Amino acid sequence: MASSKAIVDKFVAQLGGAGEVTARAMFGEYGIYCDGKLAALVCDDTLFIKATPEGRAFAGIIAEASPYPGAKPSLKPDAKQLKDGAWLTELFSITARALPAPKPKKPKKRA
Repeated sequence: MASSKAIVDKFVAQLGGAGEVTARAMFGEYGIYCDGKLAALVCDDTLFIKATPEGRAFAGIIAEASPYPGAKPSLKPDAKQLKDGAWLTELFSITARALPAPKPKKPKKRA
């Protein structure tokens, strides 16, 4: 089931205090980026934040699940955690800071 653009827009607005937050469609689901780093996914209208040691330490007790079959487990905030905008934004920000910078893209070769 594909995620709703309205749900994704809600998450982007809620997480906006973490930096430059954008979303990009990916195979019917969405990736949420913070300052150019892919820090979360929205799959089946559910937010999954990449699991980092720093994020786990901040979050404490939090569910983990794979956003899609074969994916690494991610942090899956529950309904109460999703309603706490300040906490969720801080978790997202901590996670994004802990992730490595994206690798520069190689220029395309011309035939």
